[in-house]
Amino acid sequence: MSDDLKNKISLTELQLLIRDSLYLSLPDFYWVIAEISEIKENYSGHCYLELVEKDPDDINIRARIRAVIWSSRYGFLKSFFEDLTGETLHSGIKILVKARIEYHEIYGLSLVITDIDPSFTVGELAVKRQQILRKLEEEGVINMNKELGFPLVPQKIAVVSSRNAAGYIDFLKHLANNPFGYGFHVRLFETPMQGTDTEPGVISALDKIAEEVSSFDVVAIIRGGGSQTDLSWFDNYNIAFHITQFPLPVITGIGHEKDMSVTDLVAHIALKTPTAVADFLIEGMRAADEHISDLSNRITEISRQVIEKNARLLESFGIKLIPLARTLISELKEQLSGVIIELVNSGKGFILKAGMLPAGHKARIMSASISLLGSQATELKNIKENLVNASRMLLDNMKKKTESAENSLKILDPRNVLKRGYTITSLNGKILRSGNQLKTNDLITTRFSDGSVKSRVEDQVKS
Repeated sequence: MSDDLKNKISLTELQLLIRDSLYLSLPDFYWVIAEISEIKENYSGHCYLELVEKDPDDINIRARIRAVIWSSRYGFLKSFFEDLTGETLHSGIKILVKARIEYHEIYGLSLVITDIDPSFTVGELAVKRQQILRKLEEEGVINMNKELGFPLVPQKIAVVSSRNAAGYIDFLKHLANNPFGYGFHVRLFETPMQGTDTEPGVISALDKIAEEVSSFDVVAIIRGGGSQTDLSWFDNYNIAFHITQFPLPVITGIGHEKDMSVTDLVAHIALKTPTAVADFLIEGMRAADEHISDLSNRITEISRQVIEKNARLLESFGIKLIPLARTLISELKEQLSGVIIELVNSGKGFILKAGMLPAGHKARIMSASISLLGSQATELKNIKENLVNASRMLLDNMKKKTESAENSLKILDPRNVLKRGYTITSLNGKILRSGNQLKTNDLITTRFSDGSVKSRVEDQVKS
């Protein structure tokens, strides 16, 4: 039998030898940097973790080990960590832990964690956040959602949230109980708002909204309901990128009072809580209501002023026209009287001079005189009637002009213009008057009488 065979040992003996060697050769504690891959809380209060180290590409795993925090320390360490970081211990974050090596003949190698340094995690989260923001900025997309025009009346709301989240319930109650009685159309696109399913869930919800984008005015991403927030799930590049590319303004209210996530920073508007989002939407409706009321009052006042002005002009013309007509009639009467007197005198003189004329001639002369007087009287009557008719026509024309001005004001009312099938197109909140104001990839808003749509310019055709 060889010497090698003489030195045989059992598996248990080997495991114990390894354990003793580890304990004798290594220090009692190490400060270890690792990422939490899995974390579970046991019913007895113990916390079991799987720690990993990844390659710089953040994909491949270089090392893996099991770890435990016994219940006697876990409660304290958990509260301490959350109070200082504003984050829970969850998979995906890096931690710096004080741990001793433990080797068990059945369960193998593991770490027993006795302390956690929260300041390291805060620094890591900040670095991660800055890296994501820097990447979005380099890609030129970080402010794209902020540059979208915000709807004048944000009434149709697509909500990304969890159905049972307290923040979502508060949001609905706040909208429904607004003091102005405004109505909102809210549709939920349900998704987990914490944990590893947050990223694919939020992205999937945004994709579903994009499929029927014309049905909504804005998107609200909301969550809440706990004393502690889990903000790091929204320090996510893929979620942020989807928001920057989204064709509707995105409002966030994910319930974090201390800091802003990457999702908040790329959104059109970032608010602290779901109820703050509801207040913002209500205030937007109230501002639009006041603006429309102000426009209506201004149109009414201008109409009243124009009508009063035309009424005064009409009255003034009437007052001026009547004396003028009377004067003209009086002058014509005087002229006609003079002509008649002259004709009568001339006729009398002529008759006296022609007294020796035959009876037939006398009769013809008399008949001619009477006919002449009759024609003059008819002409005077016609002049009088024409003057009266002209006065009436002038008054009617002034009345029609007044009515026309009133109708023009009604036609120019923006609400009536939209109801007739016209639209108003704007870019970044400014009304467009020419296609030359646009360039490719511009996002424009087209308003109808019953809502609005967003469009992106793909090509320009010059007229």
